[in-house]
Amino acid sequence: MLQFPSDFLWGSATSSHQIEGAATEDGRGWSIWDAHSHTPGRTANNENADVACDHYHRYKEDVQLMADLGLTAYRFSISWSRIQPDGQGAVNPKGIAFYNNLIDELLKHHITPWITLYHWDLPLALQTEKDGWLNPEIADYFAAYAAICFKHFGDRVKHWITLNEPWVVAILGHGEGVFAPGRKSKSEPYQAAHQLLRAHGKAVQLYRKQYQPEQKGKIGISNNCDWREPLTDLQKDKDAATRSLEFFLGWFADPIYLGDYPQVMKDRVGDRLPKLTQEDRALLKGSSDFFGLNHYTTLYASDVNPNAEVQSEVYGNGGIFEDQYVQLTADPNWKMTSMNWAIVPWGCRKLLEWISERYDNPPIYITENGCSLEDKIKDGAIQDTVRKEFIESYLAACHKAIENGVNLQGYFVWSLLDNFEWALGYSKRFGIHYVDYETLERTPKNSALWYKEAIKNSGFEFTQTNTKI
Repeated sequence: MLQFPSDFLWGSATSSHQIEGAATEDGRGWSIWDAHSHTPGRTANNENADVACDHYHRYKEDVQLMADLGLTAYRFSISWSRIQPDGQGAVNPKGIAFYNNLIDELLKHHITPWITLYHWDLPLALQTEKDGWLNPEIADYFAAYAAICFKHFGDRVKHWITLNEPWVVAILGHGEGVFAPGRKSKSEPYQAAHQLLRAHGKAVQLYRKQYQPEQKGKIGISNNCDWREPLTDLQKDKDAATRSLEFFLGWFADPIYLGDYPQVMKDRVGDRLPKLTQEDRALLKGSSDFFGLNHYTTLYASDVNPNAEVQSEVYGNGGIFEDQYVQLTADPNWKMTSMNWAIVPWGCRKLLEWISERYDNPPIYITENGCSLEDKIKDGAIQDTVRKEFIESYLAACHKAIENGVNLQGYFVWSLLDNFEWALGYSKRFGIHYVDYETLERTPKNSALWYKEAIKNSGFEFTQTNTKI
């Protein structure tokens, strides 16, 4: 029996654009993702999130699903353009009312709300009129929006995440162009990332000055990272693995914990990497009360010759190859999800230990972890055995990390519901609840039933004795 600490947080997570729907109802303005998904050819089957899971109208039903599971926390994001339709002007009272109702419903069922302020859905007007995340002024717009949320919700919400996966906004949104706003560049990712970090810093500064003393909440950021295992014991491959981690996680975590970008990025990116001013450093260093980590998979990393031509698949999370020269590969024996991401629980443990060592053992929350599968309903049930085993083995790896001294305090499974998977439309299912997109009926999968038992017992009997954790 793997027993977790009695105060360990058991959660699940979603994001506003992926589940809410009601895209133009009650005063909500369009976001860059509405525009992106309504542009032909940008999403699978040209699908969009106009309806999604219709959580906007079904939030009470969804909170009941959480209560049935016994969740102690629920992480959700706020649609900035539902609160502030153009991202810069008047507040939409109906948007405030929706999130007030959701928060109250969660508290009624003893579920702690964790709010993400930004999960990729920038108000469209800020993109078209202000150049979005490329404009230094965006940090002030974001802080002003954050203040609206702190003011209206902070009496009840004590856990805030400023940004979800800024790496994705930078690389997939401004480098590869597959995510909104659909830009392709070798320099814009670094510019966007710089402003994302400044926006995080300004929101935290404002919270700590004006709201935290009275509200007594915590605020942080959630970064995504896959583990990079050296392909061989050669020093050059070990260096490549570290370099890959620094270009992925260090890019955003080093300024917050160590006060600057990783040296290897400064050396290799040169003038394309904006410099952090003294003011920026002061704003960023120490600006997270916890370390939010979204983790899904692991790849081997090896050093490659700068003259080599290496093709990386966009969802392989390699970043800008020419700045790193790291080849990423999977072991052919690893099981794969329907995203073609490898299931490697020991990578999760190793990443947690790397974070703990590099950043002086901060309190860590896994704010996303889960897997996409080809789920089918049969006789009213969904036998998602691979997902159940995925969650079980990754939690077992988390347990081992805690035993090894990592200060891991909670875990949010991604996702509560099948939902709109960004550029992949509705073709991928990450949920522990199945959503029939015709009827919008929700059905707990077997993974949800397993998770319910693990929560109830604050642990579980680990059955996969042959699985390396």
